[in-house]
Amino acid sequence: MKNKILLATVVCAVAFFSSCQKENASSPVSTAVTDSDESDMYTETLPMVQKPVSRTINSNIGGYLEALPAHYADHPLKRYALIIFMHGQGEMGTGSVSDLNKITDNAIPKLIADKTFPQNFIVNDTTFQFIVISPQFKAWPQPLDVNNMINYAINNYRINRNRIYVCGLSMGGGGTWDYTWTEGQGVAAIVPIAGASWPTTQKAQYIAQDSVAVWAFHNTGDPTVPSWYSEDYVQYINEANPYIPARLTEFNSTSHNAWTTATDPNYKENGKNIYEWMLTYKKKRRNRLPQ
Repeated sequence: MKNKILLATVVCAVAFFSSCQKENASSPVSTAVTDSDESDMYTETLPMVQKPVSRTINSNIGGYLEALPAHYADHPLKRYALIIFMHGQGEMGTGSVSDLNKITDNAIPKLIADKTFPQNFIVNDTTFQFIVISPQFKAWPQPLDVNNMINYAINNYRINRNRIYVCGLSMGGGGTWDYTWTEGQGVAAIVPIAGASWPTTQKAQYIAQDSVAVWAFHNTGDPTVPSWYSEDYVQYINEANPYIPARLTEFNSTSHNAWTTATDPNYKENGKNIYEWMLTYKKKRRNRLPQ
C-alpha cells in the first residue's frame, strides 16, 4: 500500500479541499470564480455533443472523450457539474482518435453516443447539465492520472468545482476507489461499478473522513472481480462512521457487466438514478484532518 501522507506531498492535488454536504448547503465564497448552481440556469433542448480529443494529458493519458451540453458555447456564465468516467481494461489505448472510439462501447460514453443520455437533470428544483470527460488510459490508472485529468478539465472547461464526480467500471471502478482513498478531498461523490480494487479498513477510513458520497454496484456472481470487493469497501466505510453512509446495489447475475444497468438513466432507487443521486451532493471546502 502506498504511503498516503508521502503521496499527498508529491501528487498535484485537486485545487481545493472540501467536505461533502447535501445540495441545500451554502457554497463557499470565492473571489476568483463563482461555482453557483443558479448562474445562467437554462434548459438544454438538444443531446450532448461528444467528440474524441487526441491530446497528451500525461504519460498515461494520450487523449479523452469530451462530451459537452449542446449549447455550452451559448452560456458563457454557466459552470457545469463534471463527471470523470473511467473505462475498463478492454478500452485501453493510446489516445488516438480510433482508439478513443473504443470507450463508447460501454456505459456513459455509449449512452451519449447513442443520444440516450438525458440533456437535463432536475434535483431540488434546480436544472443541471453535465460535462463528461472520459480519459483513455494506456496502463492501469493511478491517482495522479485522475488528478491530472481533473485539473486539466478545471483549467480548460467551465466546471463547477463543488460538483466533481467520478464513475468507473471494472479497472476504472478500481481506479475510482484508489483515487478516492488517496485524493478524495476534491470529489463530491463516486460510483464505482465492479471496481477492481482490494478493500482495506485504512482505505475506507480515508474515504469516510473525506465525506465522499459512495454508491457502489456489483453483480453477486461476477466471475472477474469478486463482489466482496464492493461489499467490504462499503462495510468498512460505514464502520468508520462516515458523514454520508455508503450504499451498495448488487444485481443477481453471473456476468461481470453491472454497468449497463447501473448507468441506465431509467434505473432508479428511491426515485433517483445515479446522476440525480450525484447531484444531491456538493462540496464545501475544508482541509483534511491531520493524520
